[in-house]
Amino acid sequence: MLKNTNIIENVWIPLRDGRRLAAKLWLPHDYAPAPAILEYLPYRKRDGTAPRDETTHPVFADAGYACIRVDISGTGDSDGTFDDEYSEQELCDGEEILEWVAKQNWCDGTIGMIGISWGGFNGLQLAYRQPAALKAIVTVASTTDRYADDIHYMDGCMLTDNFNWSCQMFAYLSQPADPLLRDDWRADWIKRIEEMPFMAAEWMRHPNRDEFWKHGSVCEDWSKIQVPVLAITGWADSYVNTPPALVENLSSPTKALIGPWEHRYAHISKIDPADFHSEVIGWFDRWLKCEQNGAEDLPDYRTFMQEHSNPTPKNTPRNGRWIAEQSWPSENITQQTLYLGQGKLTDTVVTGTQAITTPTHVGTQAGYYCPGMRIDNELAGDQTSDDEMSVCFDTLPLPEPMEIMGRCALKISFTVDKPVAQICARLCDVSSDNISQRISYRCFNLNHHNSHETPEMLIPGQEYQAVIELNECAHRLRKGHKLRLALSTSYWPIIWPSPENARVTINLDKSSLYIPVRSVVDEIDPAAPEKPQDFPTLHAEVLRPAIGISESGIQNNGQHLLKTFDDYGKTRDPYHGMIVGSHVHQHYSIHPNAPETARLETKWNFTFERGEWSVEINTQSVMTCDKDSFFLHRKVTATESNSITPITTREWSETLPRGLS
Repeated sequence: MLKNTNIIENVWIPLRDGRRLAAKLWLPHDYAPAPAILEYLPYRKRDGTAPRDETTHPVFADAGYACIRVDISGTGDSDGTFDDEYSEQELCDGEEILEWVAKQNWCDGTIGMIGISWGGFNGLQLAYRQPAALKAIVTVASTTDRYADDIHYMDGCMLTDNFNWSCQMFAYLSQPADPLLRDDWRADWIKRIEEMPFMAAEWMRHPNRDEFWKHGSVCEDWSKIQVPVLAITGWADSYVNTPPALVENLSSPTKALIGPWEHRYAHISKIDPADFHSEVIGWFDRWLKCEQNGAEDLPDYRTFMQEHSNPTPKNTPRNGRWIAEQSWPSENITQQTLYLGQGKLTDTVVTGTQAITTPTHVGTQAGYYCPGMRIDNELAGDQTSDDEMSVCFDTLPLPEPMEIMGRCALKISFTVDKPVAQICARLCDVSSDNISQRISYRCFNLNHHNSHETPEMLIPGQEYQAVIELNECAHRLRKGHKLRLALSTSYWPIIWPSPENARVTINLDKSSLYIPVRSVVDEIDPAAPEKPQDFPTLHAEVLRPAIGISESGIQNNGQHLLKTFDDYGKTRDPYHGMIVGSHVHQHYSIHPNAPETARLETKWNFTFERGEWSVEINTQSVMTCDKDSFFLHRKVTATESNSITPITTREWSETLPRGLS
């Protein structure tokens, strides 16, 4: 039973330039000065993250922490203008927030940061800047490299989420502050819409790893992070590479924890939830309260070793077991080399070539890039149909189980017939009844074979080399299963296709697959997270239930269409009475033989009501292309009190050169 946490719905944090940031507080029941836990986001504390916040901060406050949740400038109820994700303004404001929190009479001067995704990013980024009061962080589903491992680019290939995520932020940033907290809400609302950045266009102006992406990428100087770091994610999430990288590269006390979860805090995961609270409290108790609880003695890397689970897009539990490595990198991992033959992975070098040119719609079973953002139907399914459209290399049925742990690497020698080309490598576990489960994957823009900073036009017929590091994994193949490498020249709708259908020819005798194989004589205690403890939830009145739908098919013009609809429902907040509803339509379409037909369209709707006050926001965003250019268009319509006349409508269009994308 939780003690009576003291909740302050809104406080204003004054900044030196006159802006005020809106924050919500959860304080321990006795109001005594305590270490603080900060979560700093643009997702609206008043309604957007309120259900999730209710499950975390009251528990942390009950454990003796002063918790504070802050809206980034120009979002939620905060003053100012939003400029971009992880901008210098955001991080400078974050330093001011930390300074202000440390001086409050409810804080003892020490602060930890927590966050998933955005909040996980800026926790690492603020630690990099070494503010005095920040003593430890818990970073969940985050990245150390904004170019290589976020929603924008994957080894030079542009992710469709580069546009899709900007559409979601477009809808979020179009929302007004709460009139109960801001008398100027209406004028501020219009200003927000009029001054909103076109983030997708800005991101696409930086297709290479330049200074734009290096800003906020903590891998630029690992030594800058000097506070203890607990890094958490899940194998169903897209952010799997960060925890092992942090453990390997940071000199401060650092631990990695990877479960089977999607892009959610572990206690609210739909995939085998776990006790997230105890992990967080134990970490902060050690480094903020200086309790000698042994957190520094935990294994460096605890993870869920997955097994074949008859893959389904549904967010359901996966097969596997918890393991741990006391140190990382581990001496239990050895590299095995396999060579590419004609349809085979072998122990010996094979001569010859293999041409790869695949339909643009390979990827129908890829799932959503970042599962956990939709209602359901997000995970990668049975890969068989994608395998059939790809070029595959299989081992013989394994005579003994094999455990793969780490990042596999594919080295290829190749030629192309087009000046711009990409390749996608998938590693799959194929069962004895030929059900194919994706273990790991990575897409690679072959124009980046030498550098992500200075890519080059490919010369058809000229031989090149590339090394593709697949995403982190921990997977056990059973005896009798086969390991499959599947290669394709597209992966829609995860990545945007090349300008033309390219043929990539691999020289087999110069190509190989490197596999980190785990072999342990005596397993150590995995110190696995327990099942979730009881935690509070937001008792909102449900006025419309949430539902999620995915449909795919072939249109009359031969285009493959994926339609998703997620209705996040409509609820009334029990504390301040605001009624919020939202839903989104997403359409992905492409012709198998025509990459220039790729199209992504999203439509978001948000409604806000309380008494006689009501507003509605509708956004529409479309991205298309031809061989030379990308075409972006977006529109927002904002109405008040069910009026048929909008208070404002804005449209933006951009045409951007494709370059080597």
